[in-house]
Amino acid sequence: MSKVIALANQKGGVGKTTTAINLAASLALLGKKVLLLDADPQANATSGLGFDIDLDGIYECIVGEKRAEEVILRSSDVKNLSLLPSSIDLVAADTELPKMENAHRVIKGIVDSVRDDYDYVFIDCSPSLGYTTVNILTAADSVLIPVQCEYLALEGLSKLLNTIKIVKSGLNPSLEIEGFVLTMYMRNRLNNQVAAEVREHFGSLAFDTVIQRNIRLGEAPSHGKPVMLYDAAATGSVNYLTLAKELLKRNRAKKDKKE
Repeated sequence: MSKVIALANQKGGVGKTTTAINLAASLALLGKKVLLLDADPQANATSGLGFDIDLDGIYECIVGEKRAEEVILRSSDVKNLSLLPSSIDLVAADTELPKMENAHRVIKGIVDSVRDDYDYVFIDCSPSLGYTTVNILTAADSVLIPVQCEYLALEGLSKLLNTIKIVKSGLNPSLEIEGFVLTMYMRNRLNNQVAAEVREHFGSLAFDTVIQRNIRLGEAPSHGKPVMLYDAAATGSVNYLTLAKELLKRNRAKKDKKE
């Protein structure tokens, strides 16, 4: 049974796309079949995996010009990893989606048409809480929220959590929070304070694995590669592989609990 995880935070620059690329690649390297759906008009997940940002992708699927299986691309670097690309055209989705039939479930229809081909589908949301993001939350099983280790990190999270609550109360009752991932961590008093605050506030929903601030992590997207293919020994590579293993372990535990 596949799982669809949206990566969301309306605050930009928190490591959301970096987490989408490298967590997806890590799970693929661990043998899982993974699809990364780039739903951000900036298309950084698309370029970060080495693909052109002018290709047909999610926008063409939304407006009904293409089917998902026609535009999905396979990574030549990472076996088991595929991408449904984005482009600047996606900017128009927030105004076009509301006019469509069954408007809130358009992206769910696209995701459902291919989800059974994968173990995990990750959706990289844009840093906003517009109509497209609500559409994605309606399509997702859970939401993974990257939180930057900096002052006022929890500011603005209330809006996202409220949006999740609204979607859960109507459009998608089974939507869960997958967890909170602390990103851009440095060993200093402020970062430790923020990490402690997040763990105190969200308890076991905060992942044990912390993503440390790392130069290689910042360089890898300009080479069109996940960090573990750019520099396997980099701290960022180790962090994301550890996060992927923790995610698998948590999901196994949830599955066992249900059974």
